[in-house]
Amino acid sequence: MQYKRVLLKLSGEALMGDRQYGIDPKRLSEYAKEIKQVVHKGIEVAIVIGGGNIFRGVAGAANGMDRVQGDHMGMLATCINGLALQSALEDENVHTRLQTALEIKEVAEPYIKRKAIRHLEKGRVVIFGAGTGNPYFTTDTAAVLRAIEIHADAILKGTRVDGIYNADPEKDKDAIKFENITFKQVIEKGLKVMDMTAFTLSEENKLPIIVFDMNTKGNLMKLLSGEKIGTVVDTQ
Repeated sequence: MQYKRVLLKLSGEALMGDRQYGIDPKRLSEYAKEIKQVVHKGIEVAIVIGGGNIFRGVAGAANGMDRVQGDHMGMLATCINGLALQSALEDENVHTRLQTALEIKEVAEPYIKRKAIRHLEKGRVVIFGAGTGNPYFTTDTAAVLRAIEIHADAILKGTRVDGIYNADPEKDKDAIKFENITFKQVIEKGLKVMDMTAFTLSEENKLPIIVFDMNTKGNLMKLLSGEKIGTVVDTQ
């Protein structure tokens, strides 16, 4: 397998499936089955999920809500998604732990780096909820931060498109896909991969980002088996 330990970043919107908001049980089950396959191959998997399917702090602030309050609501939304994914994985007999940056001891463990790494070493999937625990930081930044802390080999950013393009492939049929691209080129071309805080943190720590289509069955396994899936962002 190409990597031993990875952090999978999923957007909250990905869990909606064809719905307008909330969680689609069918999509959740599909993701759980995909993750189960790679865990059974011995790959250690950590996960960060956004909360945009339930609440987004920036949107709340745009409508007059206090940004800090809004971001805390968003963090709690990621915990709801984390619990949902934990349940789906356990339905597939995958041992899972949810760790949160905000303490909710009745439903999840507090985030402790050494404990998270130990869970991974024992073959458990670890879901990180509540972002970084701080307002003004996105779940992209939380994903990169946690990946660095647990010494992940790569960040796998699961999206609904099959990589990074020079234009929006859903709007421009002539958009060109990049197979490989450097951090520097992404910045020069003004491409949207992650927010700048997350992207810079990943670049500084030489942590590759792979953007791929998580909604295509088997893609996660193919990617980790070494097939050319998605776009790789690296230092060279």
